[in-house]
Amino acid sequence: MDSFGLPLEIVDLEGINTEGLLYDHQINADQIIQRFRQENVDAVFFPHCNFGTEETVARVAKAIGKPVLLWGPRDEAPLADGMRLRDTQCGLFATGKVLRRFNVPFTYITNSRVSDPTFQRGFTNFAAAANVVKRFSELRILQIAPRPASFLTMICNEGELLERFGIELYPITLEEIRQATTQQEKQNSSELQEAVDFIKDRLDTSEVSDDEIKRVAALKVAMRNYADSNGCTAIAIQCWSALQGAIGIMPCLANALLTDEQLPVTCETDIHGAITSIMVQAAAGNQLPTFFADLTIRHPDNPNAELLFHCGNFPVSLSVEHKPKLRKHFLFDDHAPGTVEGEIRGGCLTLARFDGDHNEYSLFLGRARGTTGPYTRGSYVWVEVNDWPLWEEKLVKGPYVHHTVGIHADVIPALYEACTYIPGLSPDPVDPSEAEIRAWLRGSDLV
Repeated sequence: MDSFGLPLEIVDLEGINTEGLLYDHQINADQIIQRFRQENVDAVFFPHCNFGTEETVARVAKAIGKPVLLWGPRDEAPLADGMRLRDTQCGLFATGKVLRRFNVPFTYITNSRVSDPTFQRGFTNFAAAANVVKRFSELRILQIAPRPASFLTMICNEGELLERFGIELYPITLEEIRQATTQQEKQNSSELQEAVDFIKDRLDTSEVSDDEIKRVAALKVAMRNYADSNGCTAIAIQCWSALQGAIGIMPCLANALLTDEQLPVTCETDIHGAITSIMVQAAAGNQLPTFFADLTIRHPDNPNAELLFHCGNFPVSLSVEHKPKLRKHFLFDDHAPGTVEGEIRGGCLTLARFDGDHNEYSLFLGRARGTTGPYTRGSYVWVEVNDWPLWEEKLVKGPYVHHTVGIHADVIPALYEACTYIPGLSPDPVDPSEAEIRAWLRGSDLV
């Protein structure tokens, strides 16, 4: 496990008994539960050596209440006299049944040797899924103002999100963020100067003034401070059009900078989009930025390609240009400054969307690849998928909307597995199919 290079801390059972193993439910279970609780573990791995431990496994797993992984190595051949040293697979069958009796969801890696690629694939995917569950359970979203009035697509059920998933919203008004931004401008703190320097160093700012750059940087620092001081891990902001009257800028670049810092910001007060961003980011081990996009138009020539676009909020680190342009909005009448325009890189992408209505929630999952396409204003990337008409039908018939979250990694199996541990959330993969994902997790190379 150490050789996989994952940012994990392993909490073992050394010292609980002579073997450092879980096997005696009458003596060990309470001690193991106590240790895991003291260490605040995020997941539990039960590698089996034999049969007969299913009761202890179930009791520990039930008490800890975190994602559970089962696996056991392939047993050796019987000895020359016909005796077998271990019956590991038998123990796995028993444990699976008892965990079901205890209503404990679990992940299973196919019986394999520790050196087999199947083991590494299953373990690393489980670790990513457990991180999704951890970040999902800690979600608190800074909501800056209500949704734009005409965006009924952004309606969400705040009470249901809290009751069902434990997701909290922390709402503030535009006036509060305006005051915080103004205060940052006046204080001229080191954080503000750092943001200004970054903008001038990494972007082409020839179309905007220094005062406008400073105000964008002040908004970024104000949003970060609000999120940090209130324990928020994502932000959803009403980005138009009252904000332009209150502050005089677009928040797109501020959103982009924060998203690059692993504090994802979604536009148009898209709460479900913020939830998606945290899940997708976590599936990649919090090592890569997400980007929040509109599903906009089909490619003029490629029947399976689509434009992913937004006004100018894609992370600067994703730009194909050495210095993307900081510009003024090209659609709104006031043409407020603050958008980052330009194409971002393509490659392998995961596109996802957490959404729901009528008390049912699902997680749309699909893979895409960047492709060539015509120039357009704003932040954008053209992507090709396996069967766009199938995607379109699924997205239109819902419960999804025109927003999606992308990341430059294939994290679909991890997000799929995370749904095992989030009651009330169903995975909804379009490509690969559910059967293909499950086959891949068993060791197949179909995906």
